[in-house]
Amino acid sequence: MLSPPPSELTSQQAVHSLYHQHHAWLKMWLRKRLSCAESAADLAQDTFVRVLANRQTQELREPRAYLSSIARSLMIDGFRRRALETSYLEALATMPEQQEISPETRVLILETLVEIDRMLDNLGARGREIFLLAQLDGLSQVEIGRRLGLSTNTVRKHLVRALTQCMLLIED
Repeated sequence: MLSPPPSELTSQQAVHSLYHQHHAWLKMWLRKRLSCAESAADLAQDTFVRVLANRQTQELREPRAYLSSIARSLMIDGFRRRALETSYLEALATMPEQQEISPETRVLILETLVEIDRMLDNLGARGREIFLLAQLDGLSQVEIGRRLGLSTNTVRKHLVRALTQCMLLIED
């Protein structure tokens, strides 16, 4: 097994020394701010992982200031993450509860969607686009005409044809 280069070895020794000299202090510093020993221990470990990733431990003049700065940044990230999670959970709580549909209902829905798709294919590209803009995007006939460069009368004819096809599907 190859041994690490001398520069990496000195960096590892510096982190080892920094850890042994300041880990207990950092845990206490974090515990005062978090009021939770387990969270403080986790955050202290995360701080030293970040120190390992930075590899700038050899030139530290104020190691406690450096460690507390990293730990503070990690705490803020944690607070933001928890606030985001809380907001997300609150948003989920306000949404209506989804209802499970039966397999029979699911099959009927899928069959209906296949029929609608066939009907849309029979309309042609322009008729399909007009129908979808009206039904899915909620655009008015005038807005569709402007968007597609068509007269309102042409848009109306395509919509009437599409809606007639839908009515025929419903009757079947």
